[in-house]
Amino acid sequence: MTGEGRKDDPLTGPVTITASDSPDQPTPSPELRDLYRGFEKELLVPLWTEIGDLMPLSPRPSARPHVWRWSSMLPLAERAGELVPVGRGGERRAMALANPGLGGAPYATPTLWAAIQYLRPGENAPEHRHTQNAFRFVVEGEGVWTVVDGDPVAMRRGDFLLTPGWHFHGHHNTSAEPMAWLDGLDIPFAHYTGATFFEFGPDEVSDHSTPSRSRSERLWAHPGLRPVSRAERLPSSPIAAYRWEHTDAALNDQLALEDEGFPGVVEPGHAAVRFTNPSTGGDVMPTIRAEFHRLRPGTLTAARQEVGSAVWQVFSGSGTVRVDDREWRISHGDLFVVPSWAAVTIAADAGLDLFRFSDSPIFERLHFDRTLMEGQR
Repeated sequence: MTGEGRKDDPLTGPVTITASDSPDQPTPSPELRDLYRGFEKELLVPLWTEIGDLMPLSPRPSARPHVWRWSSMLPLAERAGELVPVGRGGERRAMALANPGLGGAPYATPTLWAAIQYLRPGENAPEHRHTQNAFRFVVEGEGVWTVVDGDPVAMRRGDFLLTPGWHFHGHHNTSAEPMAWLDGLDIPFAHYTGATFFEFGPDEVSDHSTPSRSRSERLWAHPGLRPVSRAERLPSSPIAAYRWEHTDAALNDQLALEDEGFPGVVEPGHAAVRFTNPSTGGDVMPTIRAEFHRLRPGTLTAARQEVGSAVWQVFSGSGTVRVDDREWRISHGDLFVVPSWAAVTIAADAGLDLFRFSDSPIFERLHFDRTLMEGQR
């Protein structure tokens, strides 16, 4: 192929406009080079040189399959705790997962942010709010309360906690031990659309109390029930925390029903639940879907492909994950990313519990969603 001009790629910088090797393309010539220079001057890009990249036969995401090891990340978070302040300015002691296919951007996928946040004993992360939707998932530890719009919410192992967009939130650690957890946000998506706002709140969290249940849980977190006084359909779930004991019980019941011959599991030996918004029955936030999966010992999932990306974290157990042609052993705390349309299979050793979040709501609302299971066409 012959270089005929330059354009800018948002991640890799300037690249050369080239004549395509596809049939029915113009023959390289001095006149064609002059034409392409004219395009470059007027910030025009010819579709005929780009269509293979812009409209491939199936998704070709820039993000790559990758795994981040908890055993490596946690010591780095501890070291950051010694060296990096958590107060106003740096705002959060959070270490973002940078996908190796995204040119150094601090994104797990083109739409999803994932980070490990670390809070030392007695520390206070100041309040702020932002357009981006956020959650926390606690893989180990307790003793931190996140305060969301003045409502203190306890964070404990296995809990899934929400901070929908434009809600003030801060954290404080009341224990004698540090704590690390997973943050998930839609930062890349919001940043790309140019839709972000940010506002500082108080330097200290607005409520230092430590209730076992938040006000939002007392009002909304009763299975199958919603307060008659609240009839509105909310864009994000009003439940601040989905507690591990409920998630664990639901997964156990699915597998018990399978043993009794009743349907309910995703596939043999594979139970899963989706966290939902009780005011709509839909996803917990407009841009993020969250699930929890449990695999019996020896279970191998069927290969699955879907449009949209996902990040998984191992909560307990061990096994093997294969994403396209990459395969890794995984265990407690490890995180791995599944890019759009990558085929994923998971095999459990002596049982495997996994938390998963994805950008599926975005693609479903745009009607871009598509799923392919092993054995389908």
